[in-house]
Amino acid sequence: MKGVLKLGSISGIKIEVHWTFTLLLFWVAFLEIQRGSNLDRILLNEALILVLFICVVLHELGHALTAKRFNINTQKITLLPIGGVAMLEKMPEKPRQELLVALAGPAVNVVIAILLVLVVPVKSYFDFDAIVLEEVLYQPTFQNFLFYLFIANIMLVVFNLIPAFPMDGGRVLRALLSFKLGRVEATGIASSIGQGLAILFFILGLLFNPFLILIAFFIFFGAYGENQMVKQNSLLEGHMVREATLTNITLLSPIHTIKDVMDITLAGTEKDFVVIEKDEIVGIVTQKHVLKHASTPLLVVKDVMDKDFKTVDASMEILKVMELFAKEKKSFFPVMEEGTLAGVIDRTNIGEYILFKSVPLK
Repeated sequence: MKGVLKLGSISGIKIEVHWTFTLLLFWVAFLEIQRGSNLDRILLNEALILVLFICVVLHELGHALTAKRFNINTQKITLLPIGGVAMLEKMPEKPRQELLVALAGPAVNVVIAILLVLVVPVKSYFDFDAIVLEEVLYQPTFQNFLFYLFIANIMLVVFNLIPAFPMDGGRVLRALLSFKLGRVEATGIASSIGQGLAILFFILGLLFNPFLILIAFFIFFGAYGENQMVKQNSLLEGHMVREATLTNITLLSPIHTIKDVMDITLAGTEKDFVVIEKDEIVGIVTQKHVLKHASTPLLVVKDVMDKDFKTVDASMEILKVMELFAKEKKSFFPVMEEGTLAGVIDRTNIGEYILFKSVPLK
């Protein structure tokens, strides 16, 4: 992905930092300079941001490693200015499993806060009156640094347990509701609560803090997206690939040229193609391949086709294909039935299938 710095991996999970994270560091420094803070104070706040985001990584690892217990892998963890995102292949659908995965992240921050309490006299800070406390906390000391880190972890717990998607609290609420209700109904209720909170945050943002407006949009569309995804998955549940297979397809040979493929694309609606030689699939050509080599139209397909491809069986569940799209980072698979090419399946065709399935019967 462009604009990310890869830090390495933990337990096979890639850790990345998005370039916008640096904006947060500049913004914090800018605010401190405006307040007239000295260099020690600025460096203390910059260090706090960096260490806090280590806590965020540990939070996301809590989700990822718990999900791994239920055979759900995590592709990567990306750090953004607003926090971290663990890219799980999917969320567990069993309420107990989702509850454990959702709570694992905040639980890590609780443990960190408890460890900090053991080394920081937290109680003594609350014995000061407001004016004295402000003066004490302004001093750039290591003890103050740890106290700030303690408060930040408590805030992470509270913020993440807001009962709204895409926060952990939204998933906790859905999991609890799912013990009594179906997953679709539970998601609908949790999503509605989340969107209601988003509207509240938006109003508060207009009145007090514009940053709350950003959080409001984040929550509102996160809740909407989760609700739509669960509804779609419910519609697809139990349906097989053969039901959404595109069978009227154009087959390419290795000696077709890029110009031939462009002509076929312009004449119809197909964008991705299967390449056949001697009745065997030898590769696939996607729209990305064609665009990349559009300046060399006489180049033949065999020189640009993707030979590292997967096929799916017509008897596979469509939901499994959706997981493959995410796992393989592809949006197009040839479909096989009894060892013979039956057609192809892609995100567009599945989307159309969902549209037809969502139309109520009269």
